[in-house]
Amino acid sequence: MQRRGFTLIEMLVVLAIVGILAAAALPLQELALRRSQERALREGLRTIRGALDAHRAAVESGKVAPGPDGSPWPADLTLLVQGVPLVGEPGIAPENARRLYLLRRLPRDPFADPALPAAQTWAVRASTSPPDAPAPGQDVFDLRSRSDRQALDGSHYRDW
Repeated sequence: MQRRGFTLIEMLVVLAIVGILAAAALPLQELALRRSQERALREGLRTIRGALDAHRAAVESGKVAPGPDGSPWPADLTLLVQGVPLVGEPGIAPENARRLYLLRRLPRDPFADPALPAAQTWAVRASTSPPDAPAPGQDVFDLRSRSDRQALDGSHYRDW
C-alpha cells in the first residue's frame, strides 16, 4: 500500500520558501506605502496652494473682500472650505451673502498625526514672514509639512 501526502521535510522546505518570499515583500510594501504618502503630500500642497492663489485672484478682481490688514490672502485655511463671502451685493448681510468656495475639503498632511484636524496638520507661513524663517501670522501665504522626516529623494518634507 502506497501512502500519499507530503513528508515533514517537504512541508518545512515549502514553509521556509514562503517565509523568505514574505520577508522580501515586506520592504517593498513599505516603500510603496511611503511613495503613496509622498504623492498625497505633493497633491495636497498643490491643491491648497492653488486655492490660495485663487483666493488672491478673487481679491484682486474685487469679487472677495481683502483679508486682515488688506492682505489678498485668507486669514486661515478653513476659509477655503467654509467659503468667502462675495462682495458687491448691496443690502445683503455678509453672513447671508453668496460665498466663493475654493476647496471641497481641506487635504491632510499624510505624515501628520491622524488625530489632528486637517487644518492643524500643516505649518502655515504668513505673507509678512521671510522665506528663510517661515512663521504663522495674520494671513496664510504658503504652507508646508510639519514633518521632520526625510523623503525618498533625500530632501525634507518640510522643504517641499
